Amino acid sequence: MTSSITGRRVLISGGTGSFGRTMVRRLLAQDVAEVRVLSRDEAKQDAMRRQLADDRVRYYVGDVRDRDTVLLASRGVDHVFHAAALKQVPSCEFFPLEAIRTNVLGSANVLEAADRNEVGSVVVLSTDKAVHPVNAMGMSKALMEKVVQAYARNNPGSGTVVSCVRYGNVMYSRGSVIPLFIEQIKAGRAPTVTDAGMTRFLMSLGESVELVEHAFAYARSGDVFVRKATACTIGDLATAICQLFDVPAKVDVIGVRHGEKQDETLASREELSRAQDFGEFFRVPMDARDLNYALYVSEGDLRPDPTADFTSANAPRLTVPEIVELLRTLPEVRAELALRDPVLAC
Repeated sequence: MTSSITGRRVLISGGTGSFGRTMVRRLLAQDVAEVRVLSRDEAKQDAMRRQLADDRVRYYVGDVRDRDTVLLASRGVDHVFHAAALKQVPSCEFFPLEAIRTNVLGSANVLEAADRNEVGSVVVLSTDKAVHPVNAMGMSKALMEKVVQAYARNNPGSGTVVSCVRYGNVMYSRGSVIPLFIEQIKAGRAPTVTDAGMTRFLMSLGESVELVEHAFAYARSGDVFVRKATACTIGDLATAICQLFDVPAKVDVIGVRHGEKQDETLASREELSRAQDFGEFFRVPMDARDLNYALYVSEGDLRPDPTADFTSANAPRLTVPEIVELLRTLPEVRAELALRDPVLAC
């Protein structure tokens, strides 16, 4: 991404979140002209300002729900990474309209602002929960993806390239189960597991940033990029964390929470039937047909038979020892281990 970002101005919505902080550091390590951080949390912005101490970063307090705020923040910007969202599944189940206002309407504001300010590209962050959604958060993210693709479909001559990236659980991000398990172990409690057989994808923050950078470099408007990922059961993840912290591998089963799925899906079989395989990524191009469906029927728009969905149930499954080794690569986990016992961190 270096050659494309040199001397450019970049806006990150939700820039004080887990992804945003990581992306800001990646950009500052390159010859970027300016990074704008838009978020609602002034306390996190202040902490970030003092920690980074880099005058290339400018901070905007605001909400993507406010169109004028996004218009101002994106004025003169070359690229936008849109990460602002409501992500907590149970919270969105109780307040679905709030999920719509942020994840759908807020994303529409970002696209409109980018179009009006002639931004070069927008990469929008989505989630595996947007595929076959059963909860409000996933439904709002699925609609967000549709908003992005509708913009691309309805504005074929636009100079703004809009695309989505879709990935699974990011380890140790805000709301991740891993820090929750560690806090429970530190408090002398057994990790609380909803269903030990439930499966989830595992991804590092670095891998999520690499996916965004891939989309930034190669996207055509309307594309969805999917990161291939390994998966594990929640029970094995809890067991691996217990082993890391040298405590008995016991869990407290509390039952499935509001809106949770047994397995997650990163790409549907319908998407995979037209996807391009980039090795570590899938590129799912937008369906660019117009409303004249008869034309496509008469010409025989034939596609290969759909494959199976790519789910956390059929993805490569990590064993407990493999999960332990993966967890050891996380700086946050190593720091927690060092606090508990320097020998464990080795």
